[in-house]
Amino acid sequence: MRISGSEKKILLALAGRAIAERIVSRHQPSKPKPDLTESLHQRCGAFVSLYVNQKLRGCIGTFSEEEALYKNVMNMAISAATDDSRFNSIHAGELSQLELEISILTPRQRISDPSEIIIGRHGIYIKLGGNRGTLLPQVAVTQGWTVKEFLGNCSKYKAGIGWDGWKAADLYTYEAIVFKSGMPFF
Repeated sequence: MRISGSEKKILLALAGRAIAERIVSRHQPSKPKPDLTESLHQRCGAFVSLYVNQKLRGCIGTFSEEEALYKNVMNMAISAATDDSRFNSIHAGELSQLELEISILTPRQRISDPSEIIIGRHGIYIKLGGNRGTLLPQVAVTQGWTVKEFLGNCSKYKAGIGWDGWKAADLYTYEAIVFKSGMPFF
């Protein structure tokens, strides 16, 4: 999958507009122009991370490929701003300091051994019974984690199956095209 620089700008603008419309006017965002590229209509998952003063303020995503990329980005942007239970909702006064990061996801690939994980390239998805969790590829890099620390943190804090729970779980990797807005976005 390839996303051009102009397509990245379009996705960032759609995400930002969706957040602003939801927070300021409290309604669903208006529909985007019909001239979106074929790439933006691809069905793939996406995560949107929000930062205020370079501190994480929301991060929500989906692996669902039922919606077009641009729709997933808009929906995840709104959810990251209003529904991430770890944070208070973004408020209008923070919009001028908001930075957006979008991660477009490739399909997950099941792996049989942790040695298949490449830090900085792969995100991980762990599933054991009804428990599941994921960490984006950039998380291990920013935290300076090894593969086992990456798996342990995802297993314990995201999937809720304990530090070593990944050893009994189904493991998947995926890649992401990651890009950010400039600061400030609005």
